[in-house]
Amino acid sequence: MPRKVVQGPIRDKEKTKQKLLAAVGKILRTKGYSGLKVSKIAAVAGFDKKLIYEYFGSTEKLIDEYIRSQDYWSKTNEENLHVDISDGGKELSKVAILNQFEHIKKNKELQKIILWGLSESKPILKKVADEREEMGEQLFTHIVDPHFKDQSMRYRAIAALLVSGAYYLNLYTAYNASVFCGIDLKSEEGRKEIEKAITEIIDFAYEEK
Repeated sequence: MPRKVVQGPIRDKEKTKQKLLAAVGKILRTKGYSGLKVSKIAAVAGFDKKLIYEYFGSTEKLIDEYIRSQDYWSKTNEENLHVDISDGGKELSKVAILNQFEHIKKNKELQKIILWGLSESKPILKKVADEREEMGEQLFTHIVDPHFKDQSMRYRAIAALLVSGAYYLNLYTAYNASVFCGIDLKSEEGRKEIEKAITEIIDFAYEEK
């Protein structure tokens, strides 16, 4: 009996949605967030703009779904990082921040989203940032804070500097010069030095507890 091929509206709808999401990414890479207009997204995807409203409800909801698909922290938790948390979150912190440092370097669309969030106040971006903060709060509250106890805010401050540094160094080297503090961050050797520093700072923070 020949194999049945699944076709029809459901499959076509999903393919169309993925093409619309991909169009958002392409526009971000080439035009930046100012290019995210409904007519432009539809044209790049090759569909009538009415499908954006039919499948997502609005352009904002389409962009919102795309941003969620790209944001590293919204997809990060203690389960999917596969790290033993019995050390109070030390290795979890290393893996999460080092992975983020590398992820932002590779993901040009995420770089644009971060820049967008720094330059404009948008409900979409604020909502994603709030959800990211809630997710981070779960990691701190259930893993890190119990380890540090009354010094938990000290470690949160250290983590804040490391996370923001991972953002900034990638954005700086992507859009300006490659050298920061004499370190070539577009070279493998330079990035390894930053990764070593992140690891050493986290180790130091846990040793000083």
